[in-house]
Amino acid sequence: MLKYLHIENIAVIEKTSIEFLSGFNVLTGETGSGKSIIIDAINAILGERTSKELIRNGCDKAYVSALFGDLSKQSKNLLVENGYETDSDGNLLITRTLSLTGNGMIKINGKPVTATVLKALSKSLVNIHGQHDNQGLMNPDNHYLYIDLIAENVNELNDYYLEFKKLNSIRRELNALYTDEDEKRRKIELLKYEIDELISADIKVGEIAELKKQLDISLNYQKMLSSLNEAYKYLNGTESVDGAISLITNSKKSLASVKTQDFDEAVYGLESISAQLDDVCTIIRRFTENQSFSELNHEKISERLDLLRKLMLKYGNTEERMLEYLERSQKELEDINLSDKKIIELSDELDSSTERLVALADKLTLSRKKASEKFACEVTEILKYLDMPNVKFEVKFEKGRYTKTGCDNIEFMICTNLGEDTKPLYKIASGGELSRIMLSIKSVLSSKDDVDTLIFDEIDSGISGRAAGKVGVQLNKVASARQVICVTHLAQIAAKANNHLLIEKHIENTRTNTSVKSLSYEERINELARIMSGTDMTEKLYDSAKELLDGSLKNGNL
Repeated sequence: MLKYLHIENIAVIEKTSIEFLSGFNVLTGETGSGKSIIIDAINAILGERTSKELIRNGCDKAYVSALFGDLSKQSKNLLVENGYETDSDGNLLITRTLSLTGNGMIKINGKPVTATVLKALSKSLVNIHGQHDNQGLMNPDNHYLYIDLIAENVNELNDYYLEFKKLNSIRRELNALYTDEDEKRRKIELLKYEIDELISADIKVGEIAELKKQLDISLNYQKMLSSLNEAYKYLNGTESVDGAISLITNSKKSLASVKTQDFDEAVYGLESISAQLDDVCTIIRRFTENQSFSELNHEKISERLDLLRKLMLKYGNTEERMLEYLERSQKELEDINLSDKKIIELSDELDSSTERLVALADKLTLSRKKASEKFACEVTEILKYLDMPNVKFEVKFEKGRYTKTGCDNIEFMICTNLGEDTKPLYKIASGGELSRIMLSIKSVLSSKDDVDTLIFDEIDSGISGRAAGKVGVQLNKVASARQVICVTHLAQIAAKANNHLLIEKHIENTRTNTSVKSLSYEERINELARIMSGTDMTEKLYDSAKELLDGSLKNGNL
């Protein structure tokens, strides 16, 4: 449950701390005092999106922290699954800093956490009911969600959804195979042409680089041959003229004849130069005697290169990519040729999957119908207590198309007047009736989840008098099993709380500030009197407020 909430620099709240107790807590205050800001702060601590507008005017940052204790097993498991844990006292501290620069920070027990992870974790901590929930209740598309919570049919839903995904996968594969016959024929012809073109080209990896080298040689072969022969002549000499090798050899012999060690190194150097020149001559001779170079055909090489370049424009800019294209095309042609057989196989699979899906949908529907009977009875019972004695509440089932959540069109039907037929909820429910219906549904659902804290904002919309008192009693009943926090404008509801918190707005140094405090018995009487009348306190008004609070005390609500 939520134990403490600390707020700094949120809207008109400069700094305040709120202690919430187990059981039923109410927040009251004059219009504009900041009740909605408390809810905004709680939403922020639960990971909801926030606006820079929340930060108090003139401040760069805002800060909210919440301490949770007595966590449910579900909350503890979710924490562990996401790498977090409670402190040694079993508490959970969530802090959030908001910044005008957008560099906010969220932490769980001092450890950073993302808003997405926090939002997932907070679903087991707090459930906030506000005006949007009433709007959701008016949409029949959401009604199956309430029934599934009661039905506890997670396994049935999961089995159905897995089969639904499988069936759609088979259907997509079939649709891909059911192409137009003319289109299929054109595709086959194109694939065959491309495959033949690539196979006949006999593409080899590295061929283009080798062809470019050969082309360069063939274009310059005669000039290269003349230059190489001339170089060979200078190195090896002719019959009439000594070459460089002969001259160096003679020079080496002359130096070697000098019997002193001063020239040994020079002799060794000349021997090394002579050996290197011999190697150069060998390389030149190999090239000039290589008949394959002399036989290179410039035109044939150019034609081959042109062919490969054209193919590269169509199938890929390297030999590897062209060969990959060939492999894919061959596989695609094979698949098309086998498609008729595949269609038969997939059609059989589709029939089998459809049978399984229908059976699983029927099982899911059965779980929902069974749960809806109990759900309708319990909701009706609570509504009758909440001053709707002639109400009839039913859950209508119609079979619809198969979707990822089943084939049930579920809609809540209601009749509030004796002798009338039930009609869709969204057509006849007034604001006050809708608030009581939602409270009834939340009361029934509260036994089916492990959410530690329920927060009701605007649950008193459209109700007053005796109905309001009964709403207060019902909220107190729900609070017997979990913590309830309620923002209310009605004294009848506030009187039923275990803990009454007053939100007050006051001016300090020309700035508006809001504070929250827990009320004593006498302070509660004064606040109830203010809510009941809104005028200056009178003895009669005081007595009425005291009677209201004492009546709640006497009936054991506090």
